[in-house]
Amino acid sequence: MNSRLEMLKELCLAQGPSGFEGDIKNIIIKHLENKAEFSQDNLGSLICKKRGLLDSPKIMIPGHMDEVGFMVNSITKNGFIKFIPLGGWWDQVLLAQKVIIKTAKGNVQGVIGSTPPHLLSAKDKDKVIEKKTMFIDVGAKDKEEAQDIMGIQLGDPIIPDSTFHVLNNSKMIMSKALDNRAGCCLFIDVIKALQNIEHPNTIYGVGTVQEEVGLRGATTAAHAIEPDVCLTVDVTIATDVPGLEKEEPEVKLGEGPVLTLADASMIGNRTLRNFVIDTAKKENIPLQFNTMMGGGTDGGAVHKTGPGVPSVVISIPTRYIHSHYAIMHYDDYVNTVKLLVEVTKILDVKAVQEIKRIC
Repeated sequence: MNSRLEMLKELCLAQGPSGFEGDIKNIIIKHLENKAEFSQDNLGSLICKKRGLLDSPKIMIPGHMDEVGFMVNSITKNGFIKFIPLGGWWDQVLLAQKVIIKTAKGNVQGVIGSTPPHLLSAKDKDKVIEKKTMFIDVGAKDKEEAQDIMGIQLGDPIIPDSTFHVLNNSKMIMSKALDNRAGCCLFIDVIKALQNIEHPNTIYGVGTVQEEVGLRGATTAAHAIEPDVCLTVDVTIATDVPGLEKEEPEVKLGEGPVLTLADASMIGNRTLRNFVIDTAKKENIPLQFNTMMGGGTDGGAVHKTGPGVPSVVISIPTRYIHSHYAIMHYDDYVNTVKLLVEVTKILDVKAVQEIKRIC
């Protein structure tokens, strides 16, 4: 496993749901030690500054550190854990999945359960079980054992208990939290790649907090940085699976990074979008396109900062996000790093002035 995959594995397996991103922050700092200057906003977003030839233009590359997870909401008298979601979870992917409750005493393993189908009426068997009726079984005999012996307290974070795989000796990567530890790895690798390259700007790789619950860290980090341009990095939904064959445009694993033209939170800046497209063509980097009107990214918060920040979203196509296991293609990751590096190298004062000129 090469160093990039090792870093991706380390970040994906780390535990960091929304509001609990501290472990992720420490890993990013470790990988960028002596390569960037570190600061943070008051919500905890990590700002990694890589100086270039000039202090400006300031190029912000946010990738959110948080993964979807849960929080302990209550403990029943019989020791079962009730929970609330941190981020968007589809009820169908939860039952019988293993989770970890991160307590002050250490990790507690459990499994998500509900009323057995054998005891449901014929009508209820056909219904989707909702999160609010589920619980986590940690093997406690009662509430006192769960609290006093295991150390589970209200407000403790809950994380999917998953592993990391390179599938069947292919380039397919399967893990939890690819959304969006892959984005964190992207800005880390961009900063590393620029160490010995002159670039006419200053880069701000930002590990944002609480994206999955409302783009919160991106909002505060952008106010702290006041960027001139934003290149948001994230994952996006791949449509190369059964049932989505007629999606237009189709987004496939292994066919390159994806430039989002519009989503529910932002319409990509037209001129910056063209810079990205032209760069991809010049460097022979495959590029896909999509729209995603059912979701948004950190760019939705950043582009509204101050007088406005020209922004686009560049993503890695990924299957099965917001579940215990997602799948992405390693070649897409490599090509996304290459595209981001080449784009940052040309974003000088003149280019950014052109991008900011409203047409």
